[in-house]
Amino acid sequence: MPGARSVEYVNDRNEIRGAIREFLTSRRARITPERAGLPVYGGNRRVSGLRREEVALLAGISVEYYTRLERGTATGVSESVLEGIARALQLNEAERAHLTDLVRTANTTRPIRRRPTPQRVRPAVQRILDSMTGTPAFVLNGRLDILAANQLGYALYSPMYADPVRPANHARFIFLDRRSTEFWSHWDKAAGDTVALLRAEAGRDPYDRGLSDLVGELSTRSEEFRVRWATHDVRIHDTGVKRIHHPLVGDLTLPFESLQLAADTGQTLLTYTAEPNSPSDEALNLLASWTTTRHPGSPAQTEDNV
Repeated sequence: MPGARSVEYVNDRNEIRGAIREFLTSRRARITPERAGLPVYGGNRRVSGLRREEVALLAGISVEYYTRLERGTATGVSESVLEGIARALQLNEAERAHLTDLVRTANTTRPIRRRPTPQRVRPAVQRILDSMTGTPAFVLNGRLDILAANQLGYALYSPMYADPVRPANHARFIFLDRRSTEFWSHWDKAAGDTVALLRAEAGRDPYDRGLSDLVGELSTRSEEFRVRWATHDVRIHDTGVKRIHHPLVGDLTLPFESLQLAADTGQTLLTYTAEPNSPSDEALNLLASWTTTRHPGSPAQTEDNV
């Protein structure tokens, strides 16, 4: 229906404008004049962070220009202007990319929100996963759905597969399953990282209906998620260390690597390893020895994972 599509167009545009406004406002609020290297004069400041005119000064643009951008009007904004604002607000790499994504989306001609499409893991990728017998390995999409795993991966993430909803999803497990507070030894960090990854994905692909549905579900059912989502934090999560308490083998400290699958847009290969001869290595080997069949919670190869 043309009328319905017009309403959807307006709603999507307003969402993008709102995302730009809230992101810039939240970043501006955290930078004090002292941190920005600006002189502080006497008198009461009504804001704890920078004023708009101070950001404009630091970015080398007019106050009117910056005000329009902070209100979500991003038409024709150049890369040099974005770079100036990024410097003024002291954005990190993930935040710079997120701002660029939001502005790009605001200028796109593809306003209609897309319905989820089935995502399949190619057989060649599944064979790579299965060949990594001593390494838990997974394929995820930007919504943090687990699209595929190897045998040891299913065993490591067995608490996530206790929920019958498929595909298993990192965010849904963390915020809606009480088992997650025991599984993730540093639950608070895991929760913050998860929201930051979803927020960054929302900037890259704001018309993903599956993502918006997931955010809506989590916002409705989890106060923890709502509070964290409102911070507009974003993060790059390519490498690091996860601390897991597994119900069978106990505590594990596992470095991880996250690699984009170049031929499969939006899919990421996630692997965990353990330091050789460490307690975590022994625990992972023990888990592998107990895992003789694919975890019963694993999705069938023929299942449509969306």
